[in-house]
Amino acid sequence: MIAVSTALLQQVISIPAARAVLRPRSRLAASVSSPRQLSVSSSSRAPQVDPNVLLGMSEQELQKLAVDLGQESYRGKQLHHLIYKRKVKEIDNFVQLPQAFRYDLQEAGWTVGRLPIYRTVTAADGTVKLLIKLDDNRLIETVGIPAEDKKGSKRLTACVSSQVGCPLRCSFCATGKGGFSRNLKRHEIIEQVLAIEDIFKHRVTNVVFMGMGEPMLNLKSVLEAHRCLNEDVQIGQRMITISTVGVPNTIKKLASHKLQSTLAVSLHAPNQKLRESIVPSAKSYPLAAIMKDCRDYFVETSRRVSFEYALLAGVNDQVEHAVELAKLLREWGRGHHVNLIPFNPIEGSDYQRPYKKAVLAFADALESREITVSIRQTRGLDASAACGQLRNEFQKSPLSVEANTLQSESDIAVAC
Repeated sequence: MIAVSTALLQQVISIPAARAVLRPRSRLAASVSSPRQLSVSSSSRAPQVDPNVLLGMSEQELQKLAVDLGQESYRGKQLHHLIYKRKVKEIDNFVQLPQAFRYDLQEAGWTVGRLPIYRTVTAADGTVKLLIKLDDNRLIETVGIPAEDKKGSKRLTACVSSQVGCPLRCSFCATGKGGFSRNLKRHEIIEQVLAIEDIFKHRVTNVVFMGMGEPMLNLKSVLEAHRCLNEDVQIGQRMITISTVGVPNTIKKLASHKLQSTLAVSLHAPNQKLRESIVPSAKSYPLAAIMKDCRDYFVETSRRVSFEYALLAGVNDQVEHAVELAKLLREWGRGHHVNLIPFNPIEGSDYQRPYKKAVLAFADALESREITVSIRQTRGLDASAACGQLRNEFQKSPLSVEANTLQSESDIAVAC
């Protein structure tokens, strides 16, 4: 999926001699209530929730954990504050908690779940692309996009990944060219937002699930991360966008949660034949079916659907395509918005970026037919342009165990 598409330190403290005799791990682990496990989607190759990761747990879950370890429930509130407000990355550094509590957490195998940054790339316009290293030595991308409106209000958008790679292999997408490994766990998604905040020293105001992967193929982890980002990190639901190229039966499932977040559907074509040539998965999810699901989503949630449309020069960017797209949208009801995305060139692709004149003509054709339209601003086009491209430069398979040196690079442009 195309997208708008960083260092962590660890520290260890000693355990007092009075507590040097360890409790049997099996008995202690049995007494601890772990977060509820989530079922795994058919495309996943790993559990979606680590049972001993604190990041992603709610205040109520952390309170229960504290009680299960023999502490007062308010210690769980302190845990919540340390993880989500103070953003402390290691249990050893929870110095506001009793040492005995920290010790019990560690002996039960608990970790905060924060992850290291493998590489950062910074554009001249301030956009930052990160490669985050997972526990299995795989890399994922996330992007931080700063912006300021005419009134001077600052906005920081985190574009997050939901999978390691992507199985859908859209023809223009760099992520798909890098292959697919597994779904991300909820803390691996949340980490991306916290990493962006660390780099910018600023709160993330907006989150878009438009990075590597197809969010609907990892919907349970995405929804768990969404809950945490909204309730614990305190990012408003209306500031969160979930994007999809279209997976059968998932839009209806998402609608049932009645989120106030935006659904963005990557359409990229006004008819089934052209869409199949661009998006191979469209063969199993006909355009009429996806449009019906979008209409039902609007009825169910009263939230308009945003349609992402990647403009590919000479393929889907002609005025007649815009006329056909407007007809399609009007046929399926109200509540539509089209976000035009001029293609970001990637290595090995035959597609080209359209001229600005063609982009504006396409937009004018939609607007003249009463379709709300916007054109996504491209940031730092001259390097690492598309989602997945930077990751592909560094990884075709998991990193070796020795590849633990964090890397950074500044003043290199990225485009999103």
